[in-house]
Amino acid sequence: MTDSSALDPEDRKIVTLARSARARNGVPEGAAVRDETGRTYVAGTVALDSLKLSALQTAVAMAVASGATSLEAAAVVTEAETASDADRAAVRDLGGAETPVLVAGPDGTVRTTVAAG
Repeated sequence: MTDSSALDPEDRKIVTLARSARARNGVPEGAAVRDETGRTYVAGTVALDSLKLSALQTAVAMAVASGATSLEAAAVVTEAETASDADRAAVRDLGGAETPVLVAGPDGTVRTTVAAG
């Protein structure tokens, strides 16, 4: 586990935004990504009959739709122990293999940080 207060302030910010999205929308996961200019994109799980996206996939899609060309970091707040392969692939597609993905529990405590690659 990582003490969230020891995180870089910008990383702490995306964890907080991800946690807020999860709580506000009552969804299983919340996520946030930070692009190459420092802009953040926040999303929750999308679960429609015709469309299913994880929160992290949705946040990456929002970044792409807004013109982002790269990612600096990503965060997901989830019950899962780590980011799924599909989530890491979405981050990798935009940010590259070394992009850090912070995985936090519902209380905002970062459990692990994994590379997108």
